[in-house]
Amino acid sequence: MTTKIIGTGHYVPERIITNDDLAMIMDTSDEWISERTGIHQRRIDTGEGVVQMASKAAKNALENAGIMAEELDMIIVATSTADYLFPNTASLVQRELGNHQCTCLDLSAACTGFLYGLNTAHAYIKAGMAKTALVIGSECLSKTMDWTERSTCILFGDGAGAVVVTEAETGIEEIVSHSDGRKGEVIICDSRPLENFLVKKDVTYAYTRMDGQEVFRFAVKTVPECIHELLEKAGIGVEEVDHFILHQANERIIHSVSKRLKAPLERFPMNLQNYGNTSAASIPILLDECNRAGMFQSGDKIVLSGFGAGLTWGAILLTW
Repeated sequence: MTTKIIGTGHYVPERIITNDDLAMIMDTSDEWISERTGIHQRRIDTGEGVVQMASKAAKNALENAGIMAEELDMIIVATSTADYLFPNTASLVQRELGNHQCTCLDLSAACTGFLYGLNTAHAYIKAGMAKTALVIGSECLSKTMDWTERSTCILFGDGAGAVVVTEAETGIEEIVSHSDGRKGEVIICDSRPLENFLVKKDVTYAYTRMDGQEVFRFAVKTVPECIHELLEKAGIGVEEVDHFILHQANERIIHSVSKRLKAPLERFPMNLQNYGNTSAASIPILLDECNRAGMFQSGDKIVLSGFGAGLTWGAILLTW
């Protein structure tokens, strides 16, 4: 018995911000951004928030799966940009869906968050603690950006993606996941600072800070390594994988992974040109678009792989 994806969904805000739009508020250009990243536009939230985006993606996934929210035993939301410190996002999504009894939890692993969330749902299902689960990645990264600092803010966008999973005979085959906190400051965004009657501070907003070159080196090394580790555990070769669904951070990273794996680039679908880096939402958004486009056939071997702050990274092999 394993865990199978039976439904996918996503939601992105209506507001599209192109590279030309950004060039009107900072020293940049469409050519400068697209050549370095492959990104041409992104979606920016104008007031819906993480809970609402997650709920809309969830409803689309439930409809695709053909099940009711009341059938869920568990809701996991992967996010680093929750609307509230508490209550957790998953509980508020549960309220929006009309399920009032399942287990709800949030999980924070930045851009690797969706994979960690899927791993967690799989563990609950394998342990007999749940039968059907909803796993969501939802992010409002625009609120963590310094929109005068072009090297970072141009990369990110907002959105949510979701999958419904249930116990089945086929589905997830192997999982690898890793973390290395020694380089945690490579991608960082400070939380609410300590301030109370004993500690007084001038509170200012915190923005995401990133060492882009270090992240690039980390990604192009660890993603191929963990995919090889994953496939070795499964006893199959790279050539047997039909689709590689990677975290959508940078076109150059995906091209490099393709070359290092010696796998054709056409097996690496991309949508980052339209959405930018949506962190925990990027893999499930791409999964849903590929699924609804009819790209996946029953029996296809699919690798999901991501990397992000922490530093965190991992990969999942599944049969569609």
